[in-house]
Amino acid sequence: MKPFMAFAAALFAAAAFAAPALQPLIDATPPGGTLKLAPGAYAGPARVTQAITLDGGGKAAIVGDGRGTVLTVNANGVSLRGLRIAGSGESHDAVDAGILLEGDGHTVENNVIEDVLFGIHLKRVNGSRIAGNQVTGKPLDLGMRGDAIRLWYSRDNRVDNNRFRRARDLTFANSPDNHVTGNRFVDGRYGMHVIFSPRLRVENNYLGHTGTGIIVLYSPDLLLRGNHVAHALTGGGAGIVFKESHDALVEGNEVLHCSVGLRVDAPPESVGKLTVRGNRFAHNIVGLFFYGEEGGHRFTDNRFENNLTTVGISAPGAGSANVWRNNYWDEYQGFDRDGDGIGDTPHEAYLFADRIWMETPMATFFRNSPVLEMLDFLERLAPFSSPHLVLRDPAPRMK
Repeated sequence: MKPFMAFAAALFAAAAFAAPALQPLIDATPPGGTLKLAPGAYAGPARVTQAITLDGGGKAAIVGDGRGTVLTVNANGVSLRGLRIAGSGESHDAVDAGILLEGDGHTVENNVIEDVLFGIHLKRVNGSRIAGNQVTGKPLDLGMRGDAIRLWYSRDNRVDNNRFRRARDLTFANSPDNHVTGNRFVDGRYGMHVIFSPRLRVENNYLGHTGTGIIVLYSPDLLLRGNHVAHALTGGGAGIVFKESHDALVEGNEVLHCSVGLRVDAPPESVGKLTVRGNRFAHNIVGLFFYGEEGGHRFTDNRFENNLTTVGISAPGAGSANVWRNNYWDEYQGFDRDGDGIGDTPHEAYLFADRIWMETPMATFFRNSPVLEMLDFLERLAPFSSPHLVLRDPAPRMK
């Protein structure tokens, strides 16, 4: 165990030894009652098995002993508010967390949860609200952390205006019909990890300094609107990733300074399409990347600014069926002589020497090197092979 973790474990053990136990106070609270904790520390772990309100007033702390989950709820209609919770175990197999919820109709709001492996774990929970909490994970290497929030087989919940930091992911697994709004997450692996969770609404969240911003796997009918994703720069990551997840609306998002702004990966037989409109993709290494499919997605009214490569493809034919219209391209070289705000000629993007690194992964190391830049310039000047048309926007915006 690292020296810091050994010190923290000793500190929690000492606090738990000195603090009164919380469990007798919970057991003495009648169903439907409110347990208003006096300021101070209380020893965990503890378990709630009936519908009560546990209120810490922002001044009461529940301190675990460094083993297991600190506070477990096995009931319906429990409210947890104003608590400081710390000191979970470190077992991924047991999903050691600050709070474990089971049952329906809970409210978890305005709590501070820190030094925990997993923050808030919803296990078969429906119709609950998780709002205004602050969750900070244990100071572990990225691969050893747990999720700041984890929904598993849980639906119709609201996750609103929480602050997450230093965790692995925000995970939604087999959890349809949830709303995730106004949250902030920094310092993680995946900002949001969505798998087998259709009809999720993700709106107005900030995700920064994560390996990947939002990754959507096998989850159709999603809404991603008004999110800000920035600084997702790992080699295999992206700001937003869709894999075999169709019929989504991606609208009004801002994706900045990522390895790829939006990456779409679907099998050739996929029939569901994405609608991507009103987004801004700027300062990314690659703005959009299409892998292994013809596409047919609709891109309208988006802004593409200052990306090193605007659009990349895995091979000729990828993304060939996409529909483009009324997008703004900073690399457009046409004119607007009639002043209607639309370019007089279509915007077309071709692959010249770009094809080398897109079709030969080993060559990616040399991308944007002087040699490839010179080769690309020469091929545009006097092509010695037929360039590949990637996209055609017949009505590009000028502003």
